[in-house]
Amino acid sequence: QVQLQESGGGSVQSGGSLRLSCAASGDTYSANCMGWFRQAPGKERERVASIYSRSGKTFIADSLKGRFTISQDNARTTLYLQMNSMKPEDTAMYYCAAAFVPSILRTKCETMRTDFNYWGQGTQVTVSS
Repeated sequence: QVQLQESGGGSVQSGGSLRLSCAASGDTYSANCMGWFRQAPGKERERVASIYSRSGKTFIADSLKGRFTISQDNARTTLYLQMNSMKPEDTAMYYCAAAFVPSILRTKCETMRTDFNYWGQGTQVTVSS
């Protein structure tokens, strides 16, 4: 089992920055693929970013490239999402997620196509204009 706890959400003005963190605990070996999702009220959950620990390769949703960056600490137990030049449409609940993906299937993580089976409770991000 893997436990995930997000932090760092809050309110920011348009153009501002936030950094979200996700602390993983428990069987972190089973969390070699980690990612961020978000869901705005009345909208479907959408992929934001992912990282495959073994390769370090990352995925960022096309609409967020250039503004969002995903990273991990060296121990691979904390996941980060750096959000810059934020817009009101970035307002959403942001969720951290994790999965175990064997190396042979790593492209599923590196393209964020894998099924994530561990989820955090979410952290709210609000961007005002």
